[in-house]
Amino acid sequence: MYPQFARLVEIMATLRSPEGCPWDREQTPDSLKPYLVEETYEVLEALEAKDLPAFKEELGDLLLQIVFHAQLMTESGTFTIEDVAQAIADKLERRHPHVFGDVKVKDADEVVQNWVKIKAQEKVGKADRSILAGVPAGAPALIQAQRLGEKAARVGFDWTSATEVFKKVEEETQELAATLADQTTEHQEHELGDLLFALTSLARHLNIDSETALRKAGKRFNERFRYIEAQLEQHGEDIHRTSITRFEELWHAAKQAIG
Repeated sequence: MYPQFARLVEIMATLRSPEGCPWDREQTPDSLKPYLVEETYEVLEALEAKDLPAFKEELGDLLLQIVFHAQLMTESGTFTIEDVAQAIADKLERRHPHVFGDVKVKDADEVVQNWVKIKAQEKVGKADRSILAGVPAGAPALIQAQRLGEKAARVGFDWTSATEVFKKVEEETQELAATLADQTTEHQEHELGDLLFALTSLARHLNIDSETALRKAGKRFNERFRYIEAQLEQHGEDIHRTSITRFEELWHAAKQAIG
């Protein structure tokens, strides 16, 4: 074990000891769940901002969560951090026989094909042997949708090009449009869901992560709307009395000013 990592593991064990920190000693796997999710998103935020010092720090915070959970499992006699490392190391070697074995591959596509076959072999004897197994139910919906499409695509259940997927997006858009007149929420929700799912497939074919794309769109909206607020305040205008025409004028100005 690297000395720096061993030090982190030891610090965590000390924090959980009777002589350690009262807050750390009170934590459970369930109480830590929000922090695990939060730290993951903070890593993504630093990565997208290309802030490498922050990226290093946030990776450390995420690593702490893994070490924390492993410490709790060590105390319960379930498994240790060494078991966690051993399990992922074994999995990586098992799923890369072209690196650690004598299997020959010609390109990355063949690596993926072999990966799918190996994962299928690993599922033998498990309750859920579906190709789609392994997509976390607690993941954001866009991530789930894109991963489901990706898994299905690995066995050939997919469109052949982004152009074909775009036609599907247009079809789903028309089906959603047809629901606007009947005002049936359940029907509209169904068609909207189909459209969103089709868009994640388009993102996959364009080699774009749909979750990242939407998060960036949200960031742009946030910045532009705050620009509008600042402009209105600067000119002494009440945002609650602002016309849609004025909003559109400022929105275009925001796009010019900040992108």
